[in-house]
Amino acid sequence: MASLWRAAMGQAEKPNSYDGVEFWSNPERTGWLTKQGEYIKTWRRRWFVLKQGKLFWFKESTITRASRPRGVIPVANCLTVKGAEDVLNKQYAFELSTRSETMYFIADSEKEKEDWINSIGRSIVQHSRSVTDSEVVDYDSECELYMRTNRIAEF
Repeated sequence: MASLWRAAMGQAEKPNSYDGVEFWSNPERTGWLTKQGEYIKTWRRRWFVLKQGKLFWFKESTITRASRPRGVIPVANCLTVKGAEDVLNKQYAFELSTRSETMYFIADSEKEKEDWINSIGRSIVQHSRSVTDSEVVDYDSECELYMRTNRIAEF
């Protein structure tokens, strides 16, 4: 049922097929976040790994080649990542949105929240279309201040 729902939402990922992403080795970002469930809207603490345009989550922080993610979000399908404290009325909250769904997360601190927003935003830009190294540098230098000032990243 969950895979059917993901397919309908355009988020289908084949089990055990992560496009060759070695999530256990040299990730771009890792850390604990609290995530709202897909069906039952309870909050659960999960270990997140961002690598090569995919945001994986696990129950445990010890990740090996044999680990199996509890879920995967292809960030190229995402349109925005921004603070959501006002939406959820929870400190350090942020949201990640596709055309059809918004997922909510809570970081452990303001710095962690901002770091996740920036890392995911950069990954959205890098994986939603083909970019050159100079475009990535331009994004970093021109948008970082905007994102910090407005606490938003839209793509």
